[in-house]
Amino acid sequence: MTSDFIASAAQLACLLEASAPKPGNVSPGRDFPDASYPDFLASAAAIGPVFAADLPLGATIHAAIRATSQWTRSNTNLGLVLLLAPLAQAARRSTKPLREALQGVLAATTIDDAREVYAAIRLARPGGLGTAAEEDIAGEPRVSLVEAMRLAADRDSIAAEYVTDYRVTFDIGLPALIAARSHGWLEATVRTFLALLAAVPDTLISRKRGTAVALDVSAQAKRVLSAGPEGRAQFDQRLRADRLNPGTTADLTAAVIYVALLAGAWDTR
Repeated sequence: MTSDFIASAAQLACLLEASAPKPGNVSPGRDFPDASYPDFLASAAAIGPVFAADLPLGATIHAAIRATSQWTRSNTNLGLVLLLAPLAQAARRSTKPLREALQGVLAATTIDDAREVYAAIRLARPGGLGTAAEEDIAGEPRVSLVEAMRLAADRDSIAAEYVTDYRVTFDIGLPALIAARSHGWLEATVRTFLALLAAVPDTLISRKRGTAVALDVSAQAKRVLSAGPEGRAQFDQRLRADRLNPGTTADLTAAVIYVALLAGAWDTR
């Protein structure tokens, strides 16, 4: 698999995720006060050259966020980059099946990787992060990246992916995407997003508004799964009215798309 393909697939995953009308998230004509759809397009363009380069994992993540910060005014893709970068490394450095290769990438993370990721997080300034008793990103890491993620796994779904070999991405999201792919790029993306949100409470919402609210949003998503466009629109309106953004679920959706592209599970030929 060439570096150009790996980079292009990462950009496409980000573009599809941003372009699909996912309830509670930015999409064409549905901006947030601090982030617009063009910001997400710029972010997708920004990471391409970084993902084409053969850098260590932590350096890839830091460089991608640094490149993004030159073109956007807020945190648009930290979660996306954190999830996509290990997958890119796995695709580039092994001929094994993608998930098996990913296991090796995650197991080999270092303190240097953690140091670069801490710097990327500080640069992106994500909302709702708070502080941690151990391995707070304001300081310097003392453990490898995957061990730092293990400490945050109970409160952040992206961190949890690092220590479960991307369980949600491969075991929940990918089957949902494959089942929906005949409906086209954007519709399949929305269906995958709803399936993920129904199965896994969004940890961005949980950190900002509490576990009970996140669970209620997941219950609503489960009902909306079988609803038509009107039901989705109403769900979107409720989320926006309550300022609830399932942003972590959107990041997981992009990871699912990227896996499908890298593994050839979404070949339209």
